[in-house]
Amino acid sequence: MSGIPHDHYEPKSDGQKWLHKRLPVVGLLYDTLMLPTPKNLNWMWIWGIVLTFTLALQIITGIVLVMHYVPHVDMAFASVEHIMRDVNGGHMIRYFHMNGASLFFVAVYAHIFRGLYYGSYKAPREVTWIIGMLIYLLMMGTAFMGYVLPWGQMSFHGTAVITGLFGAIPFVGESIQTWLLGASAVGQPALNRFFSLHYLMPFIIAGLVIVHIWAFHTTGNNNPTGVEVRRTSKEEAERDTLPFWPYFVIKDLFALAIVLVVFMAVVGFMPNYLGHPDNYIEANALVTPAHIVPEWYFLPFYAILRAFTAEVWVVQLADFVTFGIVDAKFFGVLAMFGAIAVMALAPWLDTSSVRSGRYRPMFKWWFGLLVVDFFVLMWVGARPAEFPYDVISLIASTYWFAYFLVILPLLGIIEKPMTPPTTIEDDFNAHYGKKDGAADAVATPAE
Repeated sequence: MSGIPHDHYEPKSDGQKWLHKRLPVVGLLYDTLMLPTPKNLNWMWIWGIVLTFTLALQIITGIVLVMHYVPHVDMAFASVEHIMRDVNGGHMIRYFHMNGASLFFVAVYAHIFRGLYYGSYKAPREVTWIIGMLIYLLMMGTAFMGYVLPWGQMSFHGTAVITGLFGAIPFVGESIQTWLLGASAVGQPALNRFFSLHYLMPFIIAGLVIVHIWAFHTTGNNNPTGVEVRRTSKEEAERDTLPFWPYFVIKDLFALAIVLVVFMAVVGFMPNYLGHPDNYIEANALVTPAHIVPEWYFLPFYAILRAFTAEVWVVQLADFVTFGIVDAKFFGVLAMFGAIAVMALAPWLDTSSVRSGRYRPMFKWWFGLLVVDFFVLMWVGARPAEFPYDVISLIASTYWFAYFLVILPLLGIIEKPMTPPTTIEDDFNAHYGKKDGAADAVATPAE
């Protein structure tokens, strides 16, 4: 499974040999659990197990909720109340599912930003990164469709706003919007479509997760140094790695237990904290909420969508050059999806020869600003589209694109990085073992 030299599964009994020839599932599990893993991984490498657990939680609780949910505009809201009040344990199952979505996005954002900092997107892991971004897009689509199902005020009117974005696409927008909704407005056909896709898409995500894991098992894990595991011999590889079981499995399970303590505290004591009050009112097409706000995990990109108004010069330029085809609304849609696209293009935009941000002094500052920028976008996305929030969102959106399209390529040219350790073993010894001459040379300025 991996290019790192290590011991592979060898069946011993006749039964094991018989099964291994016909279905090598035991060997696959063995190679997965005993996969040589860089022994210097830090605590930012715990989000994979959190994401895997949360995906399983969402699928299991979702299956139970589907048994009681009624996807009809006249009964959807009441069926959710029935789950909350009449189904045994229904309120906890719904709260697990509802807050599980938030845990999912907390973990995926930590996972993405860790990858951006440590250069996990760089060769030979570009395909792994792209698969991860596809999973993220499917997560966003699944979460949006799930938000529609309770059929509250924010669900209904948020659906109208988000699907209206597709109507901004020149020439074919209205046809696409009608096709998505199954009608000219949000109603029963839209609820049927979103219910069906919300149930289906987690299984597609699960399939992509398997491919994602397969991809990084093929290339090997990245690590905080960005230095590759030595593959010239089994002995050298063993000095750089430890088997995934039991070392990293136990570490990941311990981290998952801590995360679940916090998660259970939220579910038990403040389950509705992240929900919007208007969504606990049944949908009414004749009454529009004063301020339509998506779930918190959409807010950064929602802020980017709203930032580029008709008064912004780049929007006016695009409108002029395209003879009115790219107006402010369509430009906002392009910017929102473009903000995700530039993350996906990071493997080709980052020109630095050093993989890990740990050894890039200038990069650390710009990356730190990117993290702050993300939270600023999240904050202004929940504020009204008025002064000063509109100005702040425009500045923050500009920096987001500038980081990926300008700063990241330039840093690879002008930055003088520090020298990473020669091997993972040297880095490990420098932090946890006896320091020798090689370990003392870690992180010295490059000549």
